[in-house]
Amino acid sequence: MGLGIEPYIGGVSNKSDHIAKLIEEFRGQDLDAHYLSYFACFNRQLFYEAHEVLEELWLGERHGPSGAFYKGLIQLTAAFVHLQKDRPGPSAALFKLARANLQSYPPRHERLDVANVVHLIEDWLSRLEATGFAANPLTSGHAPKLSLIP
Repeated sequence: MGLGIEPYIGGVSNKSDHIAKLIEEFRGQDLDAHYLSYFACFNRQLFYEAHEVLEELWLGERHGPSGAFYKGLIQLTAAFVHLQKDRPGPSAALFKLARANLQSYPPRHERLDVANVVHLIEDWLSRLEATGFAANPLTSGHAPKLSLIP
């Protein structure tokens, strides 16, 4: 699922070390540390890092019942990575892929309000479409936040 936006220098081992540091504080909790770290990174607008930590979980689960769910969340962060790089067209394409993957899940899945995330995706798509993809809605500084249901 690489996007050609590798910020890590020195190859895979540094990338793995970086991910290990990002997930460390979430180990031993009731949900997978990668999953929890995804939300922490996302909410700090570390969209690339969110993508990377969840991709590591997705690789082992991609054929399981939550495979498309994780893939949709990864695509969601990838859409925001493209917005950070001021690429609204590719961002919109990834928002659509994320929506398609997430819509197949119930309104609540793995303690996430999936229906709310789908609504968030539709909101960001409409913002992009309203300007004919000429304006980047992320530059206004209003990045979304995601939270889990207790």
